[in-house]
Amino acid sequence: MGVSRLDVFYRRLLLSKLFIGGWGKPEDLKRIFEFRKIIGNREKCKALLPEDYPVYINKTEEHVDCHIHDGFFFSPLEHLVPGILPPESVKARFQFIVPKRWQKNRPVCIHLAGTGDHFFWRRRTLMARPMVKEAGMASLLLENPYYILLLSFSHLRSCLKNVSDLFVMGGALILESTVLLRWLEREGYWPLGMTGISMGGYMASLAVTNWPKPIPLIPCLSWSTASSVFTTGVLSKAVNWTELEKQYAINSVYEKEIIKLLDYCGVCHPSTLSLHANNTLHGKKSDSSKCYRPSLHQESISFMKAVMDECTHMANFSVPVDTSLIIGVQAKEDAYIPRAGVLSLQEIWPGCEVRYLNGGHISAYLFKQNVFRRAIYDTFDRFCLKYPNLQ
Repeated sequence: MGVSRLDVFYRRLLLSKLFIGGWGKPEDLKRIFEFRKIIGNREKCKALLPEDYPVYINKTEEHVDCHIHDGFFFSPLEHLVPGILPPESVKARFQFIVPKRWQKNRPVCIHLAGTGDHFFWRRRTLMARPMVKEAGMASLLLENPYYILLLSFSHLRSCLKNVSDLFVMGGALILESTVLLRWLEREGYWPLGMTGISMGGYMASLAVTNWPKPIPLIPCLSWSTASSVFTTGVLSKAVNWTELEKQYAINSVYEKEIIKLLDYCGVCHPSTLSLHANNTLHGKKSDSSKCYRPSLHQESISFMKAVMDECTHMANFSVPVDTSLIIGVQAKEDAYIPRAGVLSLQEIWPGCEVRYLNGGHISAYLFKQNVFRRAIYDTFDRFCLKYPNLQ
């Protein structure tokens, strides 16, 4: 299967670079990798948060068919890994769209944001408001750390500055999703589920691995790891490899210390040396039985794959309690989310369902929101049939 020409063309139109600050502080990477070993195990996380973690509603707007509540709480990550979050992200913000009339039960789906999906208007307009009309379903939209809406246009259009920011974001969203799911349970909403598109699908998947009960999960246009996104997908062209290579060459801590913290270790690991397409990068085959230093660029790619797999590979996290409640939606020609050379969701989560759309990432996002919503409704229906008394 080829890749979408629209995906490739759209990427060329965007001039912004990813990870312009580099890898991030080595001490931050060490702290988040150590914390990943805790948060990746559902049993270890049970006592991390109090059951009655406080959540606040500070504003409510009335609309014809729904109420829109603005709320906030303080991210648990700030307590568990102090100082790792930027100050403006310590307060987690959300918007809660609640129908005035429920059709059946009081279902709520939490939507996590995709790359560049600042504030709430996109998810509210394309997903939440239609879900009120079509299914009488509430939506809770959580704002991503680092995506706090600022007045400066330069901040609004900015990308993640450091590689470590993506991992901090993931850790924060796992914990923040747990806080919100518990709060919704206390408020009497049922059933509850999680979804997201693109990066939001990854983050929703990570959050569900940490939830101790069966729960609907609908990851759209995401896959089993983010490593291929930044190493072989079209977004790899937007990565600031010049800065990453420079930092990797100058600071030996990445090669000598950080690699030792990874379950998916660095350039000496066979799985890293067999990185998709690196066989032909220099016109010769790699020998994974030997630990040799390829070019600095290839070493940086291999290190990127290793750290991305460490913090985003679903095999590094607990398996969701009931994988039959997972319906993923994929684009067959997605150039942003390469599926070649990585484990599939079905291999990691046996029993999950994956639905495929014709076309690529961009066309699916622009024209197939109704398919994403249909998958949400189907997954919630499946949950209610299987667990009618799990309230």
